[in-house]
Amino acid sequence: MLYIWKIEKVIQETLSEHSLKINYEANNGLTVPMSYNVSHNIIRFNYLKINGYIAKLNIKESEENLVRIVLYRVLGYYLDFKKNRHDTRILMYGDDKEKSDLKALIERNAWIYGRTLVPEELLRAYDRMHELDKVLL
Repeated sequence: MLYIWKIEKVIQETLSEHSLKINYEANNGLTVPMSYNVSHNIIRFNYLKINGYIAKLNIKESEENLVRIVLYRVLGYYLDFKKNRHDTRILMYGDDKEKSDLKALIERNAWIYGRTLVPEELLRAYDRMHELDKVLL
């Protein structure tokens, strides 16, 4: 089991490695393992959800590397919002089709942009997580 301090260490090292200035915090009320909030430039993580999620993955990597892989995907959201400035008002005021289209675009971009940060030795695991994610979340 990974504890909060160990997950924070992985996040801190990864952000430092990529020279990214993003805040992070544990939030056990979060309904997903990890998320990025563009308004506050913060990554939030629920250590219980992270442990549950990585336990379901059938990927032969260390727990720390699996947290890194989850983080790279979340960093993909950061990179997407930095590059594309989506009109997020659609998520509140758009019709159902507009909302689902924008969510799908953001999700697709997050996986693509996140993959650009993944070191070569973790690419296969990242791609596997992408395949499994649709089933697990």
